[in-house]
Amino acid sequence: MNLSSKTAAVIGAGFGGIALAIRLQAAGVQTTLFEARDKPGGRAYVYEDQGFTFDAGPTVITDPSALEELFALGGKRMADYVELLPVAPFYRLCWEDGSHFDYANDQDAMDRQIHARNPADVAGYQRFLAYSRAVFEEGYVKLGTVPFLNFRSMVQAGPALAKLQAWRSVYSMVSKFIADEHLRQVFSFHSLLVGGNPFATSSIYALIHALERQWGVWFPRGGTGALVRGLLQLFEDLGGTLRLNAPVDRIEISNGRASAVVVQGEALPFGQVASNADVVHTYERLLGHVPRGVAEAKRLKSKRFSMSLFVVHFGLSRPQPQLRHHTVCFGPRYRELINDIFNGNALTDDFSLYLHAPCVTDASLAPPGCSSHYVLAPVPHLGQAPVDWGVEGPLLRDRILAYLEQRYIPGLRRDLVTSRIFTPADFKTELSAHHGSAFSLEPLLTQSAWFRSHNRDDAISNLYIVGAGTHPGAGVPGVVGSAKATAGLMLEDA
Repeated sequence: MNLSSKTAAVIGAGFGGIALAIRLQAAGVQTTLFEARDKPGGRAYVYEDQGFTFDAGPTVITDPSALEELFALGGKRMADYVELLPVAPFYRLCWEDGSHFDYANDQDAMDRQIHARNPADVAGYQRFLAYSRAVFEEGYVKLGTVPFLNFRSMVQAGPALAKLQAWRSVYSMVSKFIADEHLRQVFSFHSLLVGGNPFATSSIYALIHALERQWGVWFPRGGTGALVRGLLQLFEDLGGTLRLNAPVDRIEISNGRASAVVVQGEALPFGQVASNADVVHTYERLLGHVPRGVAEAKRLKSKRFSMSLFVVHFGLSRPQPQLRHHTVCFGPRYRELINDIFNGNALTDDFSLYLHAPCVTDASLAPPGCSSHYVLAPVPHLGQAPVDWGVEGPLLRDRILAYLEQRYIPGLRRDLVTSRIFTPADFKTELSAHHGSAFSLEPLLTQSAWFRSHNRDDAISNLYIVGAGTHPGAGVPGVVGSAKATAGLMLEDA
């Protein structure tokens, strides 16, 4: 065994990259984590402004057991690094007719609200929950951290997936059990949280409902950035090395194997290399000098990518006690709007929004007496709608803030202390995301498991992929699960 074989480079300090680095380091592989930006987190970056803390990315933590496992591997307790606070209700879902639904882990409260909308749907919801738990068991517990490296592994999973009617969409499966249109939206919107169209994404993603019912919805004290910091503290406590402001220019290949990463002109040798960067960026930019990189980038670019997001972070000079932590604000259209987001070639006049109000759970994220927020609208990615975001971004921000002021936050513009926007163009430049997609490959059945980028490259035997673009997919549990699958392969190979 050569000296460098028990060393690994992980490119990109998003949740997937950090979780992988922890697993390798805990197993005795000397691991260096490279991050191009000045702060870790990837999509879970943090902005601070005038005393406000803004989480840029995921704010819904749903499987604390997957995170606890990372700390346990290092012989540590998660509670010593980060505190998770329960969020209740999980979400408030609101419609333009003024009605709302508080989706919580309280069966009586759920039944009462469902009954008020459509009594027959109470029994239908129980059947949907049973279905969701069955796909959770099959798709998350059994297959979520198993790498699909060959088609045979996909075929073996086939009968169980067929029995669960995985070819149906999330929305069509929900509709099989539930008749009320608003309730269909309540129980189908989840796939949007991982970049999926509820009308096209495999019904396997209905497992997210059972996942939330199993473990609850949580928020780290201090914001998602505090969870990132806790995980990185663990990594460094285990002896790992983090390098910030260290963009990797390329991955060197010799004799068909990854031999080094080139950072600011310097070639640093490693026994194994894993990329948590965007999958197209990994193959097109980091491996664009070798035929494998060119071929795989071309193949990936022919696939469908998830939608992008338009995000407004804003701080207000007063608290907003009328809000819940997570609010989904449905616009006038559901199916038609989602179709425009995933298949249209322009911005629409209407939107649906997700509004984050973390001070409901943790007041420390804003100065005393103030509140910190972000609001996001799903929008088409750049490959679909070539929007000039320099022009359209400020206009859309103003429309969204006016809408929120009218319906959810009276006096918003009067109380506005600070705001900033993050557009699909920023996803492309800041995160090297292909088409500015917010979630990498769209989670269609034909782009899941074996059909996604593999956790280990098919041609370069010591090159690995972790994160949203590989199995099992996007979302914090997904990318943390991908780290488990990828680490298993790397430790076996080492």
